[in-house]
Amino acid sequence: MSENSRDGRASIFERLVPVILIITVGLAFLVGVLWQKVENIGKGGTTGTGTDTTQKAPEQVKVSIDQIKGLFDKDVIKFGNKDSKLIFVEASDPSCPYCHVAAGLNSELNTQVGNQFKLVKDGGTYVAPVIEMKKLVDQGKASFVWLYFNGHGNGELATKALYCAYEKGKFWEAHDLLMTNKGYTFINDTVKNDKTKSGDMANFLKSAVDSAEMKKCLDSGKYDERLASDMALGTSLGVSGTPGFFVNETNFAGAYSFTDMESLVTSALE
Repeated sequence: MSENSRDGRASIFERLVPVILIITVGLAFLVGVLWQKVENIGKGGTTGTGTDTTQKAPEQVKVSIDQIKGLFDKDVIKFGNKDSKLIFVEASDPSCPYCHVAAGLNSELNTQVGNQFKLVKDGGTYVAPVIEMKKLVDQGKASFVWLYFNGHGNGELATKALYCAYEKGKFWEAHDLLMTNKGYTFINDTVKNDKTKSGDMANFLKSAVDSAEMKKCLDSGKYDERLASDMALGTSLGVSGTPGFFVNETNFAGAYSFTDMESLVTSALE
């Protein structure tokens, strides 16, 4: 082989090295971004307060039934009363993916995050706990407390909207709109925590609450401090991420299927 041939091949290789490096780095970056997205969904958020939703035994948090009953003396979203045989507590963030999973109104997300969360109506085995809890509340068999807990980082304005809706007796109507796939995208991609988007939020919820009344409530700032007080109550109960549930004093930290809670529910109602 001539010296010129060897020099020509070396020259081509030298020119290709930077291209190969750029492609390699680009692929590594892309894989990293995709992996981070999966990690964020799996942890229920990006704020460090996400919950590991792998199915496991309920965490043994020492909470008394008196603490749970005491929530009904607080300024919180609540249905029923402290004397119920069965009390449910949900610590939630409307921007949290696994809170949507537990709400059972976002089939697309339930299917996306894994087969274990695929809803029964979609051919899976997962029974969304919030739907079943609401049924028992509506039947007068249970009481329910809803607390805000920062589990994903974008749910502050949506939570204030829920407070405003509760004030008008329309909590569940607003909740069910926000917990759809459309609501998830709206919260996380459009309004986030931007107070200037109160009009957008009011318009999104107009079928549940008069939009003018909703905007007025959001703009008043009357519920700004409730975010912190809800968080403090959740922390006092040992909540560290979302969603967090209690069946009476038993803690279920994560998006458990209602089937995992059912034996406790049945026992409480006997």
